[in-house]
Amino acid sequence: MNVDHDQPHLNTKVHTLQTLTAGPLSSSIANLSASSRCIPSDKDFHFYRNFDEFKAPIADIARESQSILEAIGASGKIWGREAAPLAAGAFPADMDDAYDWLVSVNDDILERFDVMVDEFKRVRQEEEETGRPASSAAAMEDDGFQLVCGKKKRGGSRLGSPGNATMDSETSLAASAVKVATKDKKTAGPKPKVPFHIPTIRRPQEEYNILVNNSNMPFEHVWLERSDDGLKFIHPLEKLNVLDFVDKDLSNLVPVKPSSLDSTPFKLVDDVKGLKELAAKLRSVDEFAVDLEHNQYRSFQGLTCLMQISTRSEDFVVDTLKLRIHVGPYLREIFKDPLKRKVMHGADRDIVWLQRDFGIYICNLFDTGQASKVLKLERNSLEYLLHHFCEVTANKEYQNADWRLRPLPNEMQRYAREDTHYLLYMYDLMRIKLFSMPKESESSDTPLVEVYKRSYDVCMQLYEKELLTEGSYLHIYGLQGADFNAQQLAIVSGLCEWRDLVARAEDESTGYVLPNKSLLEIAKQMPLTTSKLRRLVKSKHPYIEHNLDTVVSIIRNSLQNAAAFEDAALQLKQLAASASDAVNVKSGIEDTQRHTHNSQNIKETIQQQGTDIIVKIKPPSLPSELPKDSLTVTEQHKDGNDSTFTTTKVTKVIHFKMLFQFFCLQLRSVDLIVAISLIGKWCHC
Repeated sequence: MNVDHDQPHLNTKVHTLQTLTAGPLSSSIANLSASSRCIPSDKDFHFYRNFDEFKAPIADIARESQSILEAIGASGKIWGREAAPLAAGAFPADMDDAYDWLVSVNDDILERFDVMVDEFKRVRQEEEETGRPASSAAAMEDDGFQLVCGKKKRGGSRLGSPGNATMDSETSLAASAVKVATKDKKTAGPKPKVPFHIPTIRRPQEEYNILVNNSNMPFEHVWLERSDDGLKFIHPLEKLNVLDFVDKDLSNLVPVKPSSLDSTPFKLVDDVKGLKELAAKLRSVDEFAVDLEHNQYRSFQGLTCLMQISTRSEDFVVDTLKLRIHVGPYLREIFKDPLKRKVMHGADRDIVWLQRDFGIYICNLFDTGQASKVLKLERNSLEYLLHHFCEVTANKEYQNADWRLRPLPNEMQRYAREDTHYLLYMYDLMRIKLFSMPKESESSDTPLVEVYKRSYDVCMQLYEKELLTEGSYLHIYGLQGADFNAQQLAIVSGLCEWRDLVARAEDESTGYVLPNKSLLEIAKQMPLTTSKLRRLVKSKHPYIEHNLDTVVSIIRNSLQNAAAFEDAALQLKQLAASASDAVNVKSGIEDTQRHTHNSQNIKETIQQQGTDIIVKIKPPSLPSELPKDSLTVTEQHKDGNDSTFTTTKVTKVIHFKMLFQFFCLQLRSVDLIVAISLIGKWCHC
């Protein structure tokens, strides 16, 4: 094409596109999208629309939507033809025509994007074969969009500028080595976090020859003694008294503030020699802080990836993947020693991970998470405690990172150190505060004793392996609200059993083999061919992709056994209905509490009139629909010998939908008593 001849036309298109995307349209679309998620649907929408507080913002959203669509419609010339059926690209007034128009434009954009991607691949292949960049003329499409393969230099011309189009194209193409996600510093924002899952990491089970027992049998605590009857394991703490761990006198305690991270000696322990040296140092101290980093996504039971340990003077990070079989022999007795204080934060899960992976059982724990609860601090997170006690702003960028990553980047090492570096100092400050606090009552323990008792209970937990039972599928998250029939429920059961078998054999999490959301979607759609199943999962799950025939067979066999799941399907529907009623009850009570002031006013008015109120409850034989605008009550007025009855409507400012569902649709005996009690309080009878 002739670039010079078509340049004014291209400039016009580009200017229009930039105006459309750089103006208020993009921010409006973002705000509109965010607002739409909060809008109720179906019957709830029509109910809430009766209130001005809801109707007004909805009208604003509707007007903004119409304005955005009209702006898009007026920009039909961008696509090289009139996008709308009316003259000058006007936006259709009829909603059906508008919808068809929008679908058409969307399809057109996607089609052009596909063409551009194909052209990009062709040009790149041509460059690789010839060893030289493609010409700018060849890289320029008919629509005025230039193909840019490399990073564009700062200060370059804007798209469509006639003077520097050729130069920018050649410069960018000449330096077009493949680079991933290169951004300008001003627009890049914060550094990208390490993702939750890095699929290219070699599995530690293979890298370090980690062997685990994933059989569908209870976990054996081989490092614990058994009771005389052999029915239970005996934790070493059972032979100790929690009061032996409580500090007797803290009046002379002076908190030891740690040095900065940069000035504190640090050791990454990734060999047996370093682990042996760490064990020797821990034997020489009376207290140390501990934390773990864990990965649950790429193993059936989970893997402890790191162990962080801090003394008063040093920080250590132990590579527990590489040293997995050595951690227990070197550290087990140290963690068990009741004379050494172990300080941890929120240790509930860390305790069982230590048991599972290393056979380590902790005695003498001070849990700063439990201490923060007893102190009744505003929040209990480690991030908050660091800021509250140490004036340190924690970096939580790597909180959910894939800790299997090796070698461990310096930033992740630093993050891991922060979790324990300040714990001993916070432990000092917390003990002083707890020691100075009075008892809540004469019969209660002192706050300090309470923390040690809670920490004792945390240590007494024993790890339990997840076992597959006949009813395991009933606990899948999202199943209760799925409203599945017996056929769909049979498929859920079959797929749940299959993924559990695969996960145990391959040492993968059930969520990686087949996530709950995908499992429920397959059960809902019931695909009976491999092609339909492939389209449904969209190559997201490798274990499904490699076992399409097997999964389809499971679906077919499950459908044949659907009769056995009729009762379970019925029970799930009843549970879902009960849960819905419970939510309605809670909402009704909350609404009642919110409008106590209104009820009080009604009470005062009625008392002044000297009236008695009789509330009539609808019997179960009548239809469940009740009027939603008011509640009818009968007032009996007595004037001397004359008795007159008048019927008035007392308008209530509460959510009638919730209240009526509560006392009219749930007329079982217990619910009726509760309903009468609530209505009595509500009306102040």
